Amino acid sequence: MAEKEKSTDEDIPEVFPFIRGKTIDLCSRNSKYAKLYVKWKNSPKVRKYSRNVVPRSLEQEKKKFERRGERFKDTISLDIWHKKDKKPIGECGLGWINWVNGWANAFLSIGEPEYWNKNIATEATELLVEYAFNELNLNKLQGGAAVENIGSWTVAKKIGFKLEGIRKDTMYIDGKYIDSKTQCLLKDDWLKSRKVENR
Repeated sequence: MAEKEKSTDEDIPEVFPFIRGKTIDLCSRNSKYAKLYVKWKNSPKVRKYSRNVVPRSLEQEKKKFERRGERFKDTISLDIWHKKDKKPIGECGLGWINWVNGWANAFLSIGEPEYWNKNIATEATELLVEYAFNELNLNKLQGGAAVENIGSWTVAKKIGFKLEGIRKDTMYIDGKYIDSKTQCLLKDDWLKSRKVENR
């Protein structure tokens, strides 16, 4: 091989976009960012509605990467990578995937508060929904959010999720029990809405 054709691991970029968006890409999670993931999970501001009520250590996070292959069967987790700033700012994915019945729980968290209220959660959710329906052939996505977590269920509603019900006293936050909203999106409804948008 000619000298100029040789490459090393250092030449390979660390970020491999799995799903490309406008402002963000969705990428496979990277153990290099384990400290960042722990920061998000322990941040009082970020973890409030995601219900991370037990402290996370760096060692625990690193062990999760060792088991990640085992979890693929029912969980797909992706980094939200900010293209301009070249860094991960949160995570999203599908959990409790039921491959037989075609449904999954959609989840998302922006770990860096300075990126809140910038439509990034909306873009990430749209990319995740398209992946779930067009590539994984799932039929239904569902998700839950505290009634006080206005940002979360507002994003879901914007994308087309419909309210399935209110679950009473399901979350204990700031010393009180609060209700949560359960929302869902069916593939047929999503496809119909896209046809209307493209007219």
